[in-house]
Amino acid sequence: MSAGTIGIGALQLTGAALAPLFAGSVNRLKARLQGRRGPSPLQPYRDLRRLWRKGGVAPAGVSALYALAPPLVVASTLLALLLVPVAGRAAGWGVGHDALLLLGLLGLGRFAMALAAWDTGSGFALMGASRDLTIAVFAEAVLLLALLLVMLGAGPSSDLVAMAAAGSAPSAWGEPAHWCAALAFTLVALAEAGRLPVDNPDTHLELTMIHEGPLLEYAGRELACLQWAATARLWLLALLGVGLMAPSTGPFAARLALLAAALVLLAVALALTESVLAKMRLLRVPVFLAGAGALALIGLGSLLVGGGG
Repeated sequence: MSAGTIGIGALQLTGAALAPLFAGSVNRLKARLQGRRGPSPLQPYRDLRRLWRKGGVAPAGVSALYALAPPLVVASTLLALLLVPVAGRAAGWGVGHDALLLLGLLGLGRFAMALAAWDTGSGFALMGASRDLTIAVFAEAVLLLALLLVMLGAGPSSDLVAMAAAGSAPSAWGEPAHWCAALAFTLVALAEAGRLPVDNPDTHLELTMIHEGPLLEYAGRELACLQWAATARLWLLALLGVGLMAPSTGPFAARLALLAAALVLLAVALALTESVLAKMRLLRVPVFLAGAGALALIGLGSLLVGGGG
């Protein structure tokens, strides 16, 4: 294994460790924008440490599906993080860098949590899981469309490294399809990460929660794993969006600095968005995602009319 591969791999693993810090920074910025002091950006780490020290309490009558869901969610999320390039480069972990594999891993984690919710038989867990799967029908299709626009500009190729090279080129921002892909990806990422206006990550009201519903039957270390996976999913989508959509050029050090600056701006934008928007009604979420899909289709149409760019 080359030194470059080891270095990029270390950056990817560092990103996995920084995922709770990114989510905590968004929460702190949002609180400040709302006139509150808010929790420390390190609060997610404290929550994870507290939960990790506690033992789990499994509901009566559950099968092995309940116990397998948290490690499967963590494994699939971590593997998905290792696929995403950092500043246009990715380590060779032996699993490739295919965008379709990335989508499959994200879907695998969602499917595992849905099975666990069915296994517990909890009404609120099933309610959250059914809502999550309903949204996923629209969100995954739109996410694939947004990535398809970047794929077409990369060769076409579904390799994330090639897509990052094509999407981060400054010339890509002269194409209407790239603007449409960036806007569609931004909208669908809010749904995939469970952020406002699709879901409210700060609420624990059982009748309105979506992504947190299946987590209600977990405690202790299992809940710590699932909470880390939730922050890692937000980090992954932020890293993927910046890597594929934001312009970047120059040597690796300069691209890495631009990536860090873009992530900071993205955290500020997310905090501002969640400070001014309220959670929408569940029946309006498909309309919201349909708008993102329409943007992606407009971008695809512009590619076809322009002869592929």
